[in-house]
Amino acid sequence: MFGSARISREDPLYEQARQVGQELARAGLAVITGGGPGVMEAANRGCREGGGLSIGCNIELPFEQKINDYVDLGIDFRYFFVRKTMFVKYAEGFVVFPGGYGTLDELFEALTLIQTGKVHHFPVALFGSTYWAGLIDWLKDPVVAEGNIAPKDMDLFKICDDAGEVVEHVTSVLQRKVPVEPKEEPGVQPGKADAQ
Repeated sequence: MFGSARISREDPLYEQARQVGQELARAGLAVITGGGPGVMEAANRGCREGGGLSIGCNIELPFEQKINDYVDLGIDFRYFFVRKTMFVKYAEGFVVFPGGYGTLDELFEALTLIQTGKVHHFPVALFGSTYWAGLIDWLKDPVVAEGNIAPKDMDLFKICDDAGEVVEHVTSVLQRKVPVEPKEEPGVQPGKADAQ
């Protein structure tokens, strides 16, 4: 789950992120966030309250962020690119709440990996139709209209406005996921590498 570090506990988004975290945990999913305050804290808090594993991949910043109190398993990263790699490696889907440059960076990284076939059956839910409306309009025109992405690329994500919608989208996409068997290379026995 991604979203702004800058929202307060009084912001309605905080409670909504907390509810989504709870519902994902109740559906049997762990919740991974950036480990910081705001939406991240709310999601970790909700996950813990829902009985799930609450994970935080924190970025070391000199002025903004420390790991929140609701993280069960926390990891600190010095570099953004390493942290982003870990999000994609260990996540099975993204839930994206309103946020700034960091949130948008994580969103478009995920969409690019899905669009190019690097990850499959990877649900992306954008929470808050009002917040995302301007971006969606811009993607339709000029981005799709000028052929920079295909119209079907607009189906790589779903707009959601409540926790139930998020969980339904995430779980329905994950149910279509087929386990991939590792491929054996000719002349190489499984578990052994050629010494050269």
